[in-house]
Amino acid sequence: MLAEEKDEDSRQGIQSIEVGVPLLRVLADHGAPMMLRDLAKAAGMPAAKAHRYLVSFVRTGLVTQDSLSGRYDLGHFALDLGLASLARLDAVRVATPVLDALAEEIGETVALAVWGNMGPTIVRWVESRHPVTVNLRTGAVMPLLHSAIGLCFATFFDSPLLRRRVDEELRINARSEDPRGPVTRAQLDELAADFRKHGMSRVAGSLIPGINAFSAPVFGHDGKMALAITGLGPAGLVPPNWNGPVPKAIRAAALDISRRLGWREVP
Repeated sequence: MLAEEKDEDSRQGIQSIEVGVPLLRVLADHGAPMMLRDLAKAAGMPAAKAHRYLVSFVRTGLVTQDSLSGRYDLGHFALDLGLASLARLDAVRVATPVLDALAEEIGETVALAVWGNMGPTIVRWVESRHPVTVNLRTGAVMPLLHSAIGLCFATFFDSPLLRRRVDEELRINARSEDPRGPVTRAQLDELAADFRKHGMSRVAGSLIPGINAFSAPVFGHDGKMALAITGLGPAGLVPPNWNGPVPKAIRAAALDISRRLGWREVP
């Protein structure tokens, strides 16, 4: 066999994988569980053919199917792959030692989040010496309007998806009898102006009763927000004071990471 024929063979790959991948891409882009007919149509294939691929994807954990609604969504293995990819980003690698040092300095739980296809997503989580009882861990997607991480992205990050998610959460809050965040764009804008003034966001017990949190943006060399670095703890140890030791340390850590990523503050 000629050398070029061997090279051609090595590039052939597995066609069935390439055919099935559009289903995963549609699920990732859609951002919500989908019925088979809608998923197949968006992927440009017959429903029967899409179903065969989805059966295999479910078996491997790439896709999950709700037993009641029958809708399909990305599965646990797809999440594992996404988190592994996010963790390999240069920004996350640069930020990790600073995050660990911050945890030692303030003695509280700290987290690192990026903007993922589902929203603000925690990619690193470091427990404090006195662990806080919270149902949050690596891989958690945070609400935009009543978490410090979410409000940090809502204030300092910009994308069409973020704007749509903000509008959705505002509508949900407006219908709620006990909203935990702003219910109008004007209220959110007022909060954001205060957060920009202090260079970070904060919440006092709105996500988890008795737990306060501060979150500061990390910027890349292009001046765009790349990460959010967050500290949280019991209200008695982390009071909602902009000038307290915890928010000061978080702001300093965010600035340190930003500079390591090549960001330079405009005079």
